[in-house]
Amino acid sequence: MTDKLLSKVLVLDNSPEYADTIKHFCDENNLAGLKVQKNNLMSVLRSNIDLGAILYSENYGDTPEENAEIAMMIQSVRGELPLILRREKTATLDDLPEELRRVFCAAYVASDMPALRSVIDEYIFCLVYPNALVRGISEITGSVLTSQFKINPTMLTEAPYIVRDRIIFGEVFSLIPLESSWCRGYMMLQTEEQPILDFLELYRPSAEVADFRAANSFLGEVTNLIWGSFKNRYIGDAGSAGSKIQVPLIVNHKHKYISFGTDNPQLCFIYTLVDEASGRTVKLYQRFIFNLNWSPEDFKEITCDVDELVDSGELELF
Repeated sequence: MTDKLLSKVLVLDNSPEYADTIKHFCDENNLAGLKVQKNNLMSVLRSNIDLGAILYSENYGDTPEENAEIAMMIQSVRGELPLILRREKTATLDDLPEELRRVFCAAYVASDMPALRSVIDEYIFCLVYPNALVRGISEITGSVLTSQFKINPTMLTEAPYIVRDRIIFGEVFSLIPLESSWCRGYMMLQTEEQPILDFLELYRPSAEVADFRAANSFLGEVTNLIWGSFKNRYIGDAGSAGSKIQVPLIVNHKHKYISFGTDNPQLCFIYTLVDEASGRTVKLYQRFIFNLNWSPEDFKEITCDVDELVDSGELELF
């Protein structure tokens, strides 16, 4: 797995002369650039595509009025996403109408792409995630998921990435608090109900037909096991330190939206279980939201030597 975190950005820029410049910038800065036709823009924005930001050209619309209208629609549909404006002459928002200045977070010009890197660092890659933590989360989760079935399905793991979205994937999700001296927040698992039920019928056959309670139970069990391994590997017996301040969580089911009371980007993983015989798949989205405390400089992976594991009975000498 790569140690570099990625982020998807939507590129709304139809200028052929700057296409290579923007593509090169994305390739060099761990951004996966996505393009969409104007007539499909709203349906894409209302989909479950996880994004870190939107790169928007001041000439994307056919007229200044259309350009402003599209920008405001984006802000109303996906207001949590940084909307970064590419301008032709000067990298400023000062000369825009007040209602548009509130829509964009920053401006840049194609002749000064390093300035755009500063904006990306501020809005997307503003949190540092230790490589050992990122790799460990993927290892822990993959091991837990495949261990749930007597015959292990194929496990596919995508590269971890950063998102600013607050979109809920699927019909069922679990939340569990993460608390230590170096982090406070939540782990969230999201999935669709029917694929889980199909997998349970394949790999855990029983006399009873699996219903939504079985899907809930499966997700709850997986969440607890991941949390237990996470605690053993990164937290140990050390209690959480500092303030016990809480923030409200907001869930809007109609718009598949969840807010953790912070604008911090989230660390996201995607795992896909595949049954090779039937072709059935289960996709699980995992997010880590450190909305209450994040001190990566205090992060430390807990290691045990062989003697300690033998003394505790976890390992036996062969």
